[in-house]
Amino acid sequence: MRKINACAALALLLAALGPACHKSKATRLREIAAETRKGDANVSTPLPLGPAQPVQLATLEDRRIDESSGLVASRRNPGLFWTHNDSGDGPFVYAFDRAGRSRGTWRVEGANAIDWEDIAAGPGPVRGESYLYAGDIGDNARARDSVVVYRFPEPEIPAEQSGGREARKTEPAEAIRLKYPDGAHNAEALAVHPSTGDLYVITKANAAAGVYKLAAPFDPKVVNTLSKVATLHGPDFFGTLITGADISPDGRRVALCDYAQGYELTLPEGSKEFDEIWKQTPAAVSLGARLQGESVAYRLDGAALLATSEQTPTPLFEVALPKR
Repeated sequence: MRKINACAALALLLAALGPACHKSKATRLREIAAETRKGDANVSTPLPLGPAQPVQLATLEDRRIDESSGLVASRRNPGLFWTHNDSGDGPFVYAFDRAGRSRGTWRVEGANAIDWEDIAAGPGPVRGESYLYAGDIGDNARARDSVVVYRFPEPEIPAEQSGGREARKTEPAEAIRLKYPDGAHNAEALAVHPSTGDLYVITKANAAAGVYKLAAPFDPKVVNTLSKVATLHGPDFFGTLITGADISPDGRRVALCDYAQGYELTLPEGSKEFDEIWKQTPAAVSLGARLQGESVAYRLDGAALLATSEQTPTPLFEVALPKR
C-alpha cells in the first residue's frame, strides 16, 4: 500500500492515544468516521480496552525488513516468526525470534511479488505438514482481475542457524488465484483456519469491509471465486481500514488490526459454525505505538498478540490477552 507521511502517521498515533493536547484533532477524526457510518444500524461499538499493556520485545535486527506488512507465528519452528515486506520487495519471507534476531531469509520459489500484504499459516495438501500462505492481495487501484495467495511448505530452521544475507529457497509454491464475486477490491488482511484450511480475505474500505472465504481444498489450476460471508462495519473512527488479520491456533478467535490498534472477535461457546464469529462485537486491544501498523498475529500458544509496523527500525510488540 502507499506510505503514510510522517505528519499523517503522527496524526494517526495521536488520535489513537487521544492525549488532551490533541483532543480537537482526535475528536474531529471520530466525527468524520461517525459521519461515514451515519444511518447504518449494523455498526458495532468495540468493548473497552483490556487491562494488559503492550510491551516492545525487540527491534528487528534485519534492516532489510523496512515495511513489515504481515506477521505470523511459525508452527514448525516454535518461538520464531515470519514476516515480509510490502510492495517493492521480491518474494521473500524473513524469519526472526522474540529478541528480534534474524534467523534467515527465504525466496519463495515460483512466486512473484506485486503487492504482498499479509501472511498466514495453516494446513495444506499433505496432512500434518505446516504451510505458509503469502497474500499478494493488495490492489489500491482496484484494477486487478484476480489476486494470488502463494502456498508453500513452511521451511524448517535448524536451532543453530542464524541469519545471513544470502536467501535460501523454499519448496515450489502453489499459486492459488482468487477473484471476488462482486468486482475488484483492495485488501491487506489474510487468514487461514488452523483446522479446516479455509482461506479468508478481509477487504479494506472506509465504511464497510467484506469478509470473503474460499473453502478448502483449493484448485491451483483455475481462478477460484471467493464467497462473501460477512460485512464488517467500522468499530472505531478509523472506519474499517483493516490492515492485518490472524485466526488463533485453537480456531476460536480472530484478531484484526488497523493502523492504530487491534481488535479481537471471539466465537461464542457452543457455536459450531466458525463464520458466526464475524457477527460478534469486537474487543479493542492496544498493540503499541505503531506508526503504521499493518500486521497482527497470535503467539503460538494463543495467549498473546504480536505486532510490527512499517517503519525502520522495525519494532516488535507483544500484548498478553485475558485468560480464557
